Amino acid sequence: MESLHRVETLLPGLHHHPRTKANRNRVFRSVKVFNNPRKCQCFDLHDKLVPYKKAWTWQKRIVEEKKTLIDTNQDCPDTVILLQHSPVYTMGTGSSEDYLNFDVKDAPFDVYRTERGGEVTYHGPGQLVMYPIINLRNHEMDLHWYLRTLEEVVIRVLSSAFSIKASRLDGLTGVWVGDQKVAAIGIRVSKWITYHGLALNVTTDLTPFNSIVPCGIRDRQVGSIKGLLEDGKVGDLRLIDIAHESLLKEFSEVFKLQIEKETVSDPNILLGSSDHMNTRSSSGSRTSFHLRNCGGSYSCLNFGKETDI
Repeated sequence: MESLHRVETLLPGLHHHPRTKANRNRVFRSVKVFNNPRKCQCFDLHDKLVPYKKAWTWQKRIVEEKKTLIDTNQDCPDTVILLQHSPVYTMGTGSSEDYLNFDVKDAPFDVYRTERGGEVTYHGPGQLVMYPIINLRNHEMDLHWYLRTLEEVVIRVLSSAFSIKASRLDGLTGVWVGDQKVAAIGIRVSKWITYHGLALNVTTDLTPFNSIVPCGIRDRQVGSIKGLLEDGKVGDLRLIDIAHESLLKEFSEVFKLQIEKETVSDPNILLGSSDHMNTRSSSGSRTSFHLRNCGGSYSCLNFGKETDI
């Protein structure tokens, strides 16, 4: 296995969480090595806040690059991005504004309508977001399998790293501990290339979820790893470190991929476009509502699958 390179490039729009040397003094567990595994390039930005729009643009660029590789019969390696977002609400392709407890023109945070499946959710500091951009031709060309496998990754993380027993609920995508949803999943698949992914609440401030009906589910709660742990002896930064390390480990083992960390060579890769409508929130801060709706080659399917697979 080649040496793993830590992401050190400072990118425009990224904010580093404050850390002490003690916080950084952690040992990364080795990722299990498989016989002749497929490689998965990993952009590990777990301790940075990346604006949602920049990460969204970055994902779509990677998807198009992978499509080109497939169309020209070249090898198409898998990619995974791990990061945190600045506070933002995102809506799925067909999600309803009825699940917003605010006027979208006077939103507390940016609101984006995306092409993923699912209803509205919140992303913010303390929540680890994993974006697998993988070629399902090399795994299982089955969206139900993919969703259940993403859930399995999180269930294993909660069990192995935190001794939290999590489960699935029939008919409800995501990962649950009792009636609390600790991980949301929303995906898009284009020509069997996945993007968007999962969001795991680690130390997330759950208050912004009160302004929406998370995932369109009114009779359930949202939870976090920090809230589920009883002793409270582990600090927030350490919880993030443990969760991020375990996410990569379990993702590698469940998908049978060899994780190879890479630096971001082009800082401009995260530069977003400006195709949204700006408004002002009551506090005077700028709010944006992304107007990308379902149309063209997109099909409003439950899993956000395109018609041109």
